[in-house]
Amino acid sequence: MEPQVGSILEGKVTSIMKFGAFVALEGGGSGLVHISEIANTFVEDVHDHLQTGQAVKVLVLSAENGRVNLSIKKALPQQERRAPRPPRPGMGPAPRAEAGPRPAQPQFQGRGRPASLPPSGDQDFEDKLKHFLSSSEGKMADLNRSMDGKRGRRRR
Repeated sequence: MEPQVGSILEGKVTSIMKFGAFVALEGGGSGLVHISEIANTFVEDVHDHLQTGQAVKVLVLSAENGRVNLSIKKALPQQERRAPRPPRPGMGPAPRAEAGPRPAQPQFQGRGRPASLPPSGDQDFEDKLKHFLSSSEGKMADLNRSMDGKRGRRRR
């Protein structure tokens, strides 16, 4: 029987791979804890966080067709999940510029023509997408025009 999605179970790490770890669950069955679901910090090597035979608490993310996806970091208590990231060695806090809006700098697209600047801050996704599409279409038209000239085609 497949474990219920959203339940927290006990298990033991049976094997460790580059992409994650397999965990044998209580009551039979096993599942995969993907490398992104092991810890709240960046996991370069799974062996740094888990060992074969280690007992772990896991949250069942999904269970389909005999495949069970698990998470260790989501099974942690709430305060442990939100632990602040430690600063990187040699990296201090970034210096802050003075408060206030940044001056708008013109963006240029092809042949030195300034692109229209999008409004900042309160712009919703659709407006950003429209701006991206229009600037992208202009760039593609410039590129096609220059490629047609290099191919020896005449414009109609």
